[in-house]
Formats: sequence, structure tokens, C-alpha cells
Amino acid sequence: MTASAPPVARSPKATRFLAPIGLLALMWAIQLADAVLPGTFVGWGLRSWDLGSLQGLVLGPLLHASWTHLIGNSVPFLILGCLVAVEGARRFWLVTAVVALVGGAGTWLLNAPGTLTVGASVLVFGYFGYVVLRVIAPGRLAHRIAYAGIALIVIVLYGTTVLTGIFGAGPGISWQAHLFGAIGGGLVALTGRRREPAA
Repeated sequence: MTASAPPVARSPKATRFLAPIGLLALMWAIQLADAVLPGTFVGWGLRSWDLGSLQGLVLGPLLHASWTHLIGNSVPFLILGCLVAVEGARRFWLVTAVVALVGGAGTWLLNAPGTLTVGASVLVFGYFGYVVLRVIAPGRLAHRIAYAGIALIVIVLYGTTVLTGIFGAGPGISWQAHLFGAIGGGLVALTGRRREPAA
């Protein structure tokens, strides 16, 4: 007679939200360090047409020009980031990476040479594109219905802001980062196999 192995304990579903929370905490920690240390980290952002600034593809979304800039991005980043993380931390990091690369590449190419771009809005717009377009991606009907409801709420809450951020961006605001961030999020939603949330 052999004893059966004990069931493997699953980690709580809430742990998947640690990814966006942790990334936002990192942004706040960087902004705090930037405020108390001499100099500024903003120069590590993405400078268009400058091959020496490509580290900005990764670092740019983590940097902000001011506390107001960071605070303005924080709430939509957390809400939309958690809606992406519903599908798991791995999916969240995949979406984040693709959005940062696609959004950064489009910004680097289309912004005026030498323009410095920083801020998490590229990720915010990318998460928006992902949450809205994952409705039409393959998946279980019940999940697609739930995603449709979430997408509708997100469009009501942020749709006008997204349109303004792309088509009516004021001086000093990168519509390129917004547009290509949204495109990056949409690409992830429409391509590849998405892991269904654990039951």
C-alpha cells in the first residue's frame, strides 16, 4: 500500500497583482531617490534618434519628470495593470515588455530628433489597448464575456483620456508613446496563445 502524495498548495490568486504593485512601487522609489540625490535620473530616458539612449526603452517608463507626472500616471497604471495581471504575473510581464519595446520604438522613430521621453503613460496606454482588444482574442466564452464587460467599463472610464492623449496631446506630451504603447498592447492581445486564468 502506497501513501498518496499530499496535494500541491497553489499560491493565492492575489499574488498575481504583486507584479503591477511592485512595478509602481519601483517608480515611486526611483522618483524619491531622484528627489533626494544630486543630479537627475531623467536623462536615462529615451532620446529620439540617439542610439546611445536605447536603455530608455526599459528605463524610460520608470522615470518621471515630476511628482505631478508620476501621480497622474499612478492610478490608471495600477487599475489597468491589475486588469492585465488578472491573467497572471507572466502575462503581465509579457504585455509590459512588448508595450515598452513597441511604444519605445515608435516614439524613438517618430519623435523629433533629440526629444527626451519618460513616463509610465506608454504602459498605461498599452494596458488599455490590451484590455480592450483581448475581448476578440481566442478564449473561453465565459471569460470573453467577462472581458467584454471589463473593456466596456475601461472604455467609459479612460476612452476619452486615451483619445485626447493620442489626438489632442498638448506641448510636452508624447502622443507617439501613447499611440505606439496602445498598438503594442493590442498586438499582444491579438497574437499568441493567452493562458486562461486559473480556476
